[in-house]
Amino acid sequence: MRVPWAPIRSDSSDNGPVSDLPRRAVTRTAKLATLPLGLAGRTAVGLGKRVGGRPAELVAAEVQARTAEQLFKVLGELKGGAMKFGQALSVFEAAMPEELAGPYRATLTKLQDAAPPMPAATVHKVLATELGPRWRRNFVDFDDSPAAAASIGQVHRAVWKDGREVAVKVQYPGAREALLSDLTQVSRMGRLAAGWIPGLDIKPILGELRARMSEELDYTLEAQSQHTFAAAFAGDEVFAIPDVLRSSEHLIVSEWLEGVPLSQLIAHGEKDSRDLVARRYMEFLLAGPARAGLLHADPHPGNYRLTADGRFGVLDFGAVKRLPDGMPPQIGQLLTLALAERDREVVTGLREEGFIKSSIEIDPHGLLEYLSPFLEPARHTSWTFSRAWMRDLFTHINDPRRPQWSIGLKLNLPPEYLLVHRVWLGGIAVLCQIGGEVPVLQVLADWLPGFDIDALDYVTVVE
Repeated sequence: MRVPWAPIRSDSSDNGPVSDLPRRAVTRTAKLATLPLGLAGRTAVGLGKRVGGRPAELVAAEVQARTAEQLFKVLGELKGGAMKFGQALSVFEAAMPEELAGPYRATLTKLQDAAPPMPAATVHKVLATELGPRWRRNFVDFDDSPAAAASIGQVHRAVWKDGREVAVKVQYPGAREALLSDLTQVSRMGRLAAGWIPGLDIKPILGELRARMSEELDYTLEAQSQHTFAAAFAGDEVFAIPDVLRSSEHLIVSEWLEGVPLSQLIAHGEKDSRDLVARRYMEFLLAGPARAGLLHADPHPGNYRLTADGRFGVLDFGAVKRLPDGMPPQIGQLLTLALAERDREVVTGLREEGFIKSSIEIDPHGLLEYLSPFLEPARHTSWTFSRAWMRDLFTHINDPRRPQWSIGLKLNLPPEYLLVHRVWLGGIAVLCQIGGEVPVLQVLADWLPGFDIDALDYVTVVE
């Protein structure tokens, strides 16, 4: 199966040129439909095998493995909004029940930094459009094999005309049309995904993807954001941000950043390395707004590297939240009040920020009980984020048998906090994948405006 924007060939019956969008949209819809339908079919086969006497555990494992394989095949090859949806899900694999996490973990993680590539001829055509017919004069060398393939573009390694190694990010032809189509069609997968991840509401994720689509499709805007980050962290001994050399609407040429991908460290990293990248990951989420006025809003592990000199490298700035004044200090203030168990002041502050509507009555003590598991890492001088803790969080917010469950239904999410909320929820999920130990209180004290660690002196802080 080939990507839908590849040039038409005589041996292809389901792909066509960019002008043939209606037919390709139907084809993409049909392929997306194979996911829930395929799961239903395999489940039926699995039930049949169980009736035939095969052990239920063996049948379940086989069904899950085959479903995971199809998930990557369909979402990866369709790219666009379908793959972005898969990447969003891959961040939350830490929340899956362990019996499901195994077969899906490797498959979903593959969507974070890899996908089937588009043909070299298509890449060359984009380069000729963006850089001119003599585009090769800009490069000493250009590798036609992609170094990475993502949702709306893929990256090639090259040597720029001044001798610097560069990453050339090329947008797929037809990406805009594919993204528009996919973000509509992929919503039918919501019920299926909700079954994998208890407590996760897919609709806000899809809504956020739609809201940011135009910005991510314009590589000129992404290049501006990347340059802002690179300037803010230039010469930094802790973080490494590659700068931009050339950009257009469908192309970015930036400095090459060598390093070990975070996904590899998650899978095989030693404890010291995982502890280091976990701390740097959390620090960067706060340091970006503080130093660049931007929140990096694409938290999945494929965007991060550990360089040979121990710096934390960051890539892909297509999705950002503009925070020119840094993180809102109200977040740090409310966190301080919650940790100090000043429940009535927490309710008042949440009302002022729009998290509790004026018409809603809420029990202050019950609210803190509901929030308590989320606050646990900040009650310790250091905390090891784990998949088990993440699963407990999702169970906590999704269990109607718990007395505080109804409190969660009374909370509102103001639009101005939507992206911040999504980034931090995704960030915590990635921290749980890393499994590293983080000095959470110190990081918050260093980087979160409004957080007052001195106000917690009378609170028992667990060593």
